[in-house]
Amino acid sequence: MRDKKDNATIDLPGFEPAAPLVAAAVVHAVAPNTEPKRTPRPRRAAMKQEQLTLLEETDTTGLPVWRRDDNLDLTGLPVWAPATPA
Repeated sequence: MRDKKDNATIDLPGFEPAAPLVAAAVVHAVAPNTEPKRTPRPRRAAMKQEQLTLLEETDTTGLPVWRRDDNLDLTGLPVWAPATPA
């Protein structure tokens, strides 16, 4: 497969022109049933989906509702309070 605008692209294997169908018919006529028959794979049962309930209340975008916490700053990091003497 070669890009028309890029002459530096290489030809990838498997994108060459197809062989004529007549040659394929001759190959099958010469060696019929040389491939072993393959049994179809059993299908796996599809997993059932279930709706999970969220632990926190969310807004319309699905993000948790903002709650102001005195122990956290606006970035969500803990507020460093000076150590109280015992």
